[in-house]
Amino acid sequence: MSARTLLALFLCLAAQAQFRAAAVKVDITPDKPQWLLGYNARQSTGTHDRLFHKIVALDDGRTQFFLVSTDICLFSPTFYEEFSKELQQQTGIDRLHVWWSVTHTHSAPELGPPGLAKAFLSGRYDHEPDWDYARDVKQKLIAGILDARSKLTPARLSVGTTTANANINRRARDVDGRIRLGLNPDGPVDRQVGLLRLDRADGTPIALLANYAMHGTVLGGRNQLISGDAPGIVAAYVEQKLGAPMLFLNGATGDIAPIYSVYDDFSKVRITEFNVLLGNRILQALPALAPAALPIQLQPTEATLETPVRAGLQWPEELAAFLNPRSEVRLPVRFLRINADTALWSAPLELFCEIAMDVRRASPARNTFYVGYTNGWLGYLPTKAAFPEGGYETTVTPFTPEAGEALKALVLSRLK
Repeated sequence: MSARTLLALFLCLAAQAQFRAAAVKVDITPDKPQWLLGYNARQSTGTHDRLFHKIVALDDGRTQFFLVSTDICLFSPTFYEEFSKELQQQTGIDRLHVWWSVTHTHSAPELGPPGLAKAFLSGRYDHEPDWDYARDVKQKLIAGILDARSKLTPARLSVGTTTANANINRRARDVDGRIRLGLNPDGPVDRQVGLLRLDRADGTPIALLANYAMHGTVLGGRNQLISGDAPGIVAAYVEQKLGAPMLFLNGATGDIAPIYSVYDDFSKVRITEFNVLLGNRILQALPALAPAALPIQLQPTEATLETPVRAGLQWPEELAAFLNPRSEVRLPVRFLRINADTALWSAPLELFCEIAMDVRRASPARNTFYVGYTNGWLGYLPTKAAFPEGGYETTVTPFTPEAGEALKALVLSRLK
């Protein structure tokens, strides 16, 4: 073997050794009845399947980054800021290096204060939050992040996409032109599944990240059993086959439902059909994922979109930090660049899928994935065309019709 070949091999192995990863899974299922979030106020009567924090730690030799997926519906951005301050005090980890996303299951407990949701659904929050459960979830996440950091090991990253037909547009149109929540097979829908696989140097799996847009609403408002809904069921199925945690990273679901939606209880819906519709498509795509170029470089950044608040909205005092003196919403947007060809971006939103797909089409990165419900919730962000059409989503947004185009412009300027 020539000296040049040996040098190239050494440099390749050194670059590969620089990248490390780890994953942990932490049970956060409550041991007593909880108010469930999503739909009308109702208390849990039992548990169908358990809830988890799933945490991935990444380290490129210079930057550590932590990505979390939790089986919860949503939480206020102030709760995230409180968590990130405690995390930095206890561990030294900066908030910019932690994304806390949720799967958006509507069969999981409330978490912390109601935040912006109270501005639209005030009667839904007449009860006091369970602060003990909120503290327990938060402390388990901090402990889980520390655990993941302590387990970092040399790793390989593979990235790619597939498609799945487990979702459908939910803005159903009637003959009178009215838009209601339902199923609209003719409406826009994002069926891409973004995949990032982490393996140890010997090829054994560390974790899988699956990015797909689908509301966690297979179960409806009459269900009182705690569950991760379809995102949790599919993740458990893939984990059993793969032998490692799967983080379900929900996408731009603002106008997207699961193809089977709002069933009264588990006896009336064969929820495991999502294992075929989505889980099997994920598993079938894994062998074709492309290895990331070496050396792997992680670049987390943040930007803030300041955009006018919707007229007449009573902004919650709890969220004062997210409204500027000009009555503009301060919308935090996060970015994670992995080398030149993979870009993740996130926001605390239920974003309409058309906006995320427009960004993806115009992005310079070959793989561009949007992670919704991240670091809190600041409502729906519909397209400009959706506002005059009406419908539920346009009534629970703090934004004006121009916000979607402004967000696209901001994101693309950062990605380019």
